[in-house]
Amino acid sequence: MKTLLHIDASAQTDRSITRHLSKQFMGTWLNERPDDTVVRRDLSEKPPSFITGRWIAASFTAEVDRTAQMHEDLRESDALIAELAAADLVVLGVPMYNYGMPSVLKAWVDQVVRVGKTFSFDRARGDYPVEPIFSGKTLVTVTSKGEFGFAKGGVREDMNFLDGHIERVAHYLGLTERYFVHSEYQEFADDRHEKSRTTAETDIIMLAQKLSKAGA
Repeated sequence: MKTLLHIDASAQTDRSITRHLSKQFMGTWLNERPDDTVVRRDLSEKPPSFITGRWIAASFTAEVDRTAQMHEDLRESDALIAELAAADLVVLGVPMYNYGMPSVLKAWVDQVVRVGKTFSFDRARGDYPVEPIFSGKTLVTVTSKGEFGFAKGGVREDMNFLDGHIERVAHYLGLTERYFVHSEYQEFADDRHEKSRTTAETDIIMLAQKLSKAGA
């Protein structure tokens, strides 16, 4: 059996393309593997807290030296990290907001990227002291973008602060196998958008079938 962590970050509900696509992936997967475990995390419905100075102080204090208040300050982070640790595959639905990720997803990232829990830091490694603690996990990301041309070589490549950010964070969370499915042209609401969305729907179903059959 596998454990899937299904995360949605869109502020939209019924109109959300990324929610629709991530739901399609999950439905296709469960048709193939109905006994797998799914953990649902809706970041818009229950936004993670922003980290604070107290959070930082607690996270950089050795666990045995933490006060009761420090443990409380890290309680939400501990729960979110536990969900990630248990997951074999993470399915992330995320729209592009202002050329980057929604604030609720950034808040989740800041809660789970934590020294001694999801990454280690060792100055003996020289200029690259950070290494992930987790490994062997899979990430499937579905994005929706209002404009177009954000892929490598595209006319808006230099404006894409979403995909690369997710890639970098994923590395340090042990999400070593990564797949992206994109829908574009949303704000144009024309044939190009319909074609892009339809292609994304086909691609996400095919990807779910491929990974579920492979037991990813």
